[in-house]
Amino acid sequence: MARIPFDPRTFGSKRPGMHPQPAPPQADPNAQFRSLNATLLFCPNCREATPARERLLLVLPSGNKYEYVCSYCGTSTGEKIDQDLQNPTLFIP
Repeated sequence: MARIPFDPRTFGSKRPGMHPQPAPPQADPNAQFRSLNATLLFCPNCREATPARERLLLVLPSGNKYEYVCSYCGTSTGEKIDQDLQNPTLFIP
């Protein structure tokens, strides 16, 4: 079997010499980092980094409060509050 030399300039492209198109500029370059979800967090009970599940605790006017729980033992490993950028609306039935 013949070996093909590896060329990092063409790796992943469909045709040699073809370059990907840059993404259009965003209004806020940090917008993609506003909502991050943790996948592994340190669990004090298991004494290692374990997969974390996100659980909704409270729905607040300023945003939602989430708790991260260990997937193995159920110990709380952290929490976060998502800030809503829009004004809260109140629905009265």
